[in-house]
Amino acid sequence: MASALGLRRAGWRVTVLERRAGLERYGTAFGIHPTAQAALDRLGEGVGAALRHLAVPYRDAHIRTPDGRRLARLPLERIERKAGCPELLISRPYMIDTLLAALEETGQVSLELGRAAPDPAVLAREYDLVVGADGINSAVRTALFGTRSRPRRLGTAAWIGTADLDSPLHGETWGAGGFFGLTPVEPGRTNWYATAPGATTAEVLRTLFTGWHDPVPRILGGTDPAGWIRYEMRHLYPALPSFVHGGHIALVGDAAHAMTPNLGQGACTALLDAEALARAVTRHAGPGALPEALRAYDTERRRAAQRVALASRTLHRLMTTRHTRTRDALLRLLP
Repeated sequence: MASALGLRRAGWRVTVLERRAGLERYGTAFGIHPTAQAALDRLGEGVGAALRHLAVPYRDAHIRTPDGRRLARLPLERIERKAGCPELLISRPYMIDTLLAALEETGQVSLELGRAAPDPAVLAREYDLVVGADGINSAVRTALFGTRSRPRRLGTAAWIGTADLDSPLHGETWGAGGFFGLTPVEPGRTNWYATAPGATTAEVLRTLFTGWHDPVPRILGGTDPAGWIRYEMRHLYPALPSFVHGGHIALVGDAAHAMTPNLGQGACTALLDAEALARAVTRHAGPGALPEALRAYDTERRRAAQRVALASRTLHRLMTTRHTRTRDALLRLLP
């Protein structure tokens, strides 16, 4: 939707093909870095303002040990000082609704639900530009680049949920082989996410975190497991050689660079992709200019996004290591 919004603002008529019969408003919270907030401001008039109205700032968060001792402060205040605005957290359904409302206001965007996209080569004969925004299992990516770069399992399952209560603290708690995170999402509600070795069921997950500091057991004990989401953590590997193909097809978001969630940058990189693509086709306009525009998009976004993906995968290894003594000692050295 962000890509459609940017392209429509650039003057294109846009068709969005969505294989689901409806826009599913599941999930918990997106972290939106100031750079991604700025991208939303450029994607459409009032989009960034609408997001800020629904989001909450993320401040004063720490990394802790399971018994509650502080190891380090997350760099949220440094980010805010540098950018002049805070990191924001927004409920995923609110983000979807914000982008959908912006699309409806622009006009000339056709959202076709329940329609799976045909082969990219077929689409390329019908449309001037094809954007593969179809996620980690991207059919567009597979058709263009084969299966060498494909989703790879990390051997870790993640759980996410939303508790209907405020947490007295935010941040992450790193244990041996697993972690637990707490963030605000809106007044009276707390977003949480966790991994733990052997956590195959909700009951096992609760048991594994029983001895951790407050409010971790209380958050898990006070929420309905029916609303929890469990998924196998995966990332795209190896990195793609290009985000574009044939001068008429581009990949954005998870289709191009699916990453682990440890840095909380998945949504941000997708928004940055969308804005960069729209800017590139605006700058390189005119007959025959689209291949040059896509090369410019690839030059700007590919290495930047892949660096974030590598950093997130590296952080995942650090967060889930069982060698906690060395890791925790290093964390204490952080400013």
